Amino acid sequence: MTDPQIVLTERVQQALARAFGPEHADADPLIRPSQFADFQANVAMSLAKRLRRSPREVAEAIRAELSDFPGTIEVSGPGFLNITLADSFIESEARGMLADPRLGVGTITPSQTVVIDYSAPNAAKEMHVGHLRTTIVGDSLARLHEHLGNTVIRQNHLGDWGTPFGMLIEHLLDIGEQAAVAQLEAGQGTEFYQAARSKFDSDEDFKTRARTRVSTLQSGDPDTLRLWHVFMDATVRFFNKVYDLLGVTLTDTDIAGESMYNPMLQKTCDDLEASGTAEMSEGALCVFPPGFTGSDDKPLPLIIRKSDGGYGYATTDLAAIRYRVHDLKADRILYVVGNEQALHFQMVFAAARLAGWLPDTVDAEHVRIGMMLGKDGRRFKTRSGESVKLMDLLQEAVDRAARLIEDRGYDEALKREIAHAVGMAAVKYADLSVSHDSEYVFDLDRMVATTGNTGPYMQYATARIRSIFRKAGIEPGEANAPIVLAAPAERALGLHLLGFGELVTQVTAASEPHRLCAFLFQTASLLSTFYEECPVVKEGVDPETRDQRLALCALTLRVLETGLDLLGVPVPERM
Repeated sequence: MTDPQIVLTERVQQALARAFGPEHADADPLIRPSQFADFQANVAMSLAKRLRRSPREVAEAIRAELSDFPGTIEVSGPGFLNITLADSFIESEARGMLADPRLGVGTITPSQTVVIDYSAPNAAKEMHVGHLRTTIVGDSLARLHEHLGNTVIRQNHLGDWGTPFGMLIEHLLDIGEQAAVAQLEAGQGTEFYQAARSKFDSDEDFKTRARTRVSTLQSGDPDTLRLWHVFMDATVRFFNKVYDLLGVTLTDTDIAGESMYNPMLQKTCDDLEASGTAEMSEGALCVFPPGFTGSDDKPLPLIIRKSDGGYGYATTDLAAIRYRVHDLKADRILYVVGNEQALHFQMVFAAARLAGWLPDTVDAEHVRIGMMLGKDGRRFKTRSGESVKLMDLLQEAVDRAARLIEDRGYDEALKREIAHAVGMAAVKYADLSVSHDSEYVFDLDRMVATTGNTGPYMQYATARIRSIFRKAGIEPGEANAPIVLAAPAERALGLHLLGFGELVTQVTAASEPHRLCAFLFQTASLLSTFYEECPVVKEGVDPETRDQRLALCALTLRVLETGLDLLGVPVPERM
């Protein structure tokens, strides 16, 4: 089966070639859904001037070449083509989709190796809400690419190196390893950092020890490295609790923190300087990528090595690009990072291309992540002005979800399972349903609602279908009757479902999971209309109609569940 819009595009392009010559075969037919028909093609309007004919005359010529089209085509207004597909065509495609394990989703040929850099919390502090969006969006992109057959290499670029670790290790020694590990595993990384910072600012002896510890860490002292591992292992164990709660696919094997690239930094600088890509400027080693200027109109430097000999984010990011292209054999690299890093990544990509480390055959893309806002329209923080702890936020979502289902007669184990699924769906879907580069307001009251474009509403749609099958006494997989779309609500739902496969491909290519959310929400809305207007298992529905509608329900359920799974949104069987 094929997306009807793709079929129409090919048919109209063939008609254009027959009517006006092969040079017009690649013209965009400008096909869009229409309120007057299934679709409308506006290509006649754009071609008319070039052909020196009226738009309506052009449209009539196109229609004449579509005499074998499975449906009806009418010319309206100044030259619009209103296209209505035959019911038999939609039914045939829907049956094929129901029989297809992949629901019409193709695979990318040849497959690509896609490196996705996402989540990347700073190990020196606790994971907070600022990491939520990068984690959720990055994980959905990883799922989408894997579903299309690409090899995905996840990279969790932890902030796990640098000067703060001197004071963190010294504080760990002061309070004892066991107490430090317990605190870090409990998610009190911020408190741990604040205590270390307070001593660093007020205690000269501690400050001296911390600075010395930085030197021993960077020189590879075995005992210092052991203490660093104690700190990092405990911190990562807490990160994993967050990842497990969210249901994201990151594991310890995906960790590729700043420390991993530390041995590569000197060679990165040496090679950039030797090739002439980098030059000394005011004591610092810099790359000046063309096209980047400051407010004074002077070339903007990307500092590779500071004047004091230290390395910065740009050094690490250039080393990472070189590694990902040369060692991981990446065809495409996605950096799921905040909007505020846009200029940094533009310059890093430009510098890597200058150095020859990022060839034109490899795509490097910054998937920009917008800021999460509170209800006051400002950066989402606690009342005291601190970053909100991510674990606290997620637990609150689960607690709100539990209150939604507390009176439904479920046992405690099932209630906890559903509450967790609903809470995570509320948070994740709210994030994914808006364009990733947009800001959005974090409002749990709205997120956990079972109406509107929310995760719980999507879950409710799937639960409603499963309830229908429980009443029918069969499993969704057993519904294999021919799909017949006799009623308008059936036809609208069936036609919409046919676009699923092509949409998933487009969403993956463009890194736009919010478009998949929009498709699924429209699916749930059309399902609701179908549910109201087309009874399935009610008394009085004849067995043949019942089985046909059950088949349509089964197809809808599979599309919803598959789409939500690609987004990383859990789906409970009951609500």
